[in-house]
Amino acid sequence: MHSPSTPPPSALHETAADNLHYIRATMERAGSFTAVPGWGGAVMGLIGLAAAVIASQQNAPLAWLTTWLVAAVVSSAAGALAIVMKARSADVSLVSRPARHFAFAFSPPLLVGAVLTIALFREGLFTLMPPVWLLLYGAAVMTAGAFAVRIVPLMGLLFVLLGTIGLFTPSSWHNIILGIGFGMLHLIFGVIIARRYGG
Repeated sequence: MHSPSTPPPSALHETAADNLHYIRATMERAGSFTAVPGWGGAVMGLIGLAAAVIASQQNAPLAWLTTWLVAAVVSSAAGALAIVMKARSADVSLVSRPARHFAFAFSPPLLVGAVLTIALFREGLFTLMPPVWLLLYGAAVMTAGAFAVRIVPLMGLLFVLLGTIGLFTPSSWHNIILGIGFGMLHLIFGVIIARRYGG
């Protein structure tokens, strides 16, 4: 028997469900994008390290560029798949406001990087590509990181610093700098994100 002042269990369950729905909706509107891939980022880092090793063995500029472009495509696919898998496991919507803000902030610097890569290729300025890639990818991560977990903008800042270093160092250093950025930074921050915020 329930006292007159105590709601039946079914009513409590419905009230709790309504409250959880309200809390989740409120957090989605005001919160951050939490499906940034951890282990997926680490995989991206391994791809970046492999690309740095393979690219360093290429003598022709076009073969070097092809190595990094293939790595970029494979790495992007791995990252996108990891985001989808993490979002599903965490029940995070990929069309929520934080997710849209993250995507809209992340995309423009990458599109600019693609356009500049084509322009630099036409002029044969291969040595400017690594710092441009690092700078614009860092800018993308920093701006999108404003809508993600706190550690993401820091990773973007480190990419920007590496790109700045790349502008003022010999081109013989560029594969190392790219390996540190797209390899080691992705790997290190991927592991940190996976441990602190889930895979």
